[in-house]
Amino acid sequence: MAKKGKGAKKKPADSEGRRVIATNRKARHNYVILDTYEAGVALVGTEVKSLREGKASLVDAFATVDDGEVWLRGLHIPEYSHGSWTNHSPRRVRKLLLHRRQIEMLIGKTQEGSLTLVPLSMYFSGGKVKLELALARGKQVYDKRQDIRRRTMEREVTRELGRRVKGMRG
Repeated sequence: MAKKGKGAKKKPADSEGRRVIATNRKARHNYVILDTYEAGVALVGTEVKSLREGKASLVDAFATVDDGEVWLRGLHIPEYSHGSWTNHSPRRVRKLLLHRRQIEMLIGKTQEGSLTLVPLSMYFSGGKVKLELALARGKQVYDKRQDIRRRTMEREVTRELGRRVKGMRG
């Protein structure tokens, strides 16, 4: 199999044919995920080229609904290394592409209470950049502690079962 490009390493696609660009690892720790949506992202050419290099950060990103449109704020896509005067602004506001019904439902849910729109991951799907957007509620500190405690207990149980299967005593 011949290499494409000049030594460019591509991340392998997952089982659904998606090549993940960036993930927001803290989102599932800080929020309770109620529902997820797949949204397209309106980008300019140098942004797509920068994303193909695997450069993006979802750390401070969030979405808002303004005038019936969904906007992604705080997403950092660094300037394209080979770009010239056509380069983009790294933290510009980007439009998310969703169906009208989805947008209307999101407007209703975010206005009714303490729900927010958090990006979970950004990936290529069929050559197009997609964003996994979650409707989420912020966790309290004690909820986070309970989750950590539960994961620790599950980890210890699986470790102990593994030891018993191997015949070791702990």
